[in-house]
Amino acid sequence: MKTRLAATLLFSTAILLATGCKSKPAEATAPVTTAATTPAAEPGFQVDPATAGSISGTVKYSGAKPKPQLIDMSSDPACVSAHKGKAYAETLVTEHGGLGNAFVFIEKGLEGKHFNAPATSVTIDQSGCWFRPHVLGLMTGQTLDITNSDPVTHNIHPMAAVNHEWNHSQGPGDPPMHRKFEKPEIMIPVKCNIHGWMHAYIGVVDNPYFTTTKDDGTFTLPNLPPGTYTITVWHETLGKQSTTITVAPSAKATADLQFKSKA
Repeated sequence: MKTRLAATLLFSTAILLATGCKSKPAEATAPVTTAATTPAAEPGFQVDPATAGSISGTVKYSGAKPKPQLIDMSSDPACVSAHKGKAYAETLVTEHGGLGNAFVFIEKGLEGKHFNAPATSVTIDQSGCWFRPHVLGLMTGQTLDITNSDPVTHNIHPMAAVNHEWNHSQGPGDPPMHRKFEKPEIMIPVKCNIHGWMHAYIGVVDNPYFTTTKDDGTFTLPNLPPGTYTITVWHETLGKQSTTITVAPSAKATADLQFKSKA
């Protein structure tokens, strides 16, 4: 009798334990929602077209106009052939008293405004054993396309100090490379480790208000919200200059700056 009672108790306990074990996994395996942990993308600032203004101006150069510096590419006959003519340094480009290849950007005045990187890319090409363009800009997070139009192998080496530094070779016919810079940096020097005369400069900013001056020094920064801004101009040999200017609603402001020869 005792044996039968003990067996009955053991059987009942086993049923209770089994029932309890079955109820807990359902609670433990409940679906986990991850949407709450994924931060929403910050919306980009939108300029009101009814009040948007612009800044235009000229970066001027005063002093003796330097003689064009001839680049010797004779160490690579393929480069001489690819360039199809004489190559001159683009270190100091002046036309009609203006300064070309100067990088113009808004350094202050946009604090608190977030701008999304454009979906369009910016291209730097290796053509005629030369980086083209010599000075370029793009936004943080924007794609940089690197192409090689030459029949020779090149090497592109952006020597970034704030962003990640990288160094890649690109042969003739190779597909474009695609890279991004995640932090603002003025400026990133670029060189080719194969052809020592090849140089370029990349400006990385966190807003869309930047440009490179034309050969005559002119520039325009369109679609600006009203405000007071610090406009900075960078040049590879003449340094930096800044000026403060206020853009009224729907107004066209003017900002002229001047660099003097260091000779």
